[in-house]
Amino acid sequence: QVQLVESGGGLVQAGGSLRLSCAVSGDTFSSYRMGWFRQAPGKEPEFVAAIRWSGGNTVYAGFAKGRFAISRDIAENTVYLEMINLKPEDTGVYCCVAAVSTTFLIPTGADEYEYWGQGTQVTVSS
Repeated sequence: QVQLVESGGGLVQAGGSLRLSCAVSGDTFSSYRMGWFRQAPGKEPEFVAAIRWSGGNTVYAGFAKGRFAISRDIAENTVYLEMINLKPEDTGVYCCVAAVSTTFLIPTGADEYEYWGQGTQVTVSS
């Protein structure tokens, strides 16, 4: 059973930074794609970023490029999302996600990820 446990959310002022962590367990992840989605109240989950566990290739949503960075620590079985220059519109619940994939592609659709964490709240005040 794959488990994803997020941490690192909180309240930050606009322009501030946060680092989210996702501890992963329950399988060997060499063929996994790991990622982050966020969801604001009343809205659908929105893709943020994803990474191939093996190889480290990454993909980002447009709004995340230049401000967010996804990485993984294979030894620690942890996925990170570094966020800088945060804006009020970045507020939401950030969920760690995982999908098994046998292709080189990194999925960006919410329905392409089988495993979801409970999420961690990020609130950016203006």
